[in-house]
Amino acid sequence: MFVDEHAEALEADLIRHYGLDLLDWHRGALSSRRLAVLVKHLPRDSAVARELHGEAAEWEVADHLLASVVDQLAEANWMFATVNQDEDAERLEFPEPVRRPGPETPSAPDQPDQPEDSRPDPAQLLSFFS
Repeated sequence: MFVDEHAEALEADLIRHYGLDLLDWHRGALSSRRLAVLVKHLPRDSAVARELHGEAAEWEVADHLLASVVDQLAEANWMFATVNQDEDAERLEFPEPVRRPGPETPSAPDQPDQPEDSRPDPAQLLSFFS
């Protein structure tokens, strides 16, 4: 049962967000319907959300978009530096993406599971951007 599994987090959230005591539900002063409604509409930063979803509960759409912007900027800088380096220079390492909560993100092109010939060389990048 949800209440039994997450009692401590739920109790903390009811006190913090609604000023209610979870014991009121056990005493019959708080109906199961009202408890379910309050739990369903707990804010994103609640202890229950953190317990259920881990750090993903703290990430909003803006956080994901900002991480995407950072990744795109790092890739653009890598492309610019790769195209403008000497032909004899050692290949630059592809930037690591910002770590996001949840399952692992797809690997970068320089990761071992990618075939070596799938990466553009500096000459291909130069011809693409010319």
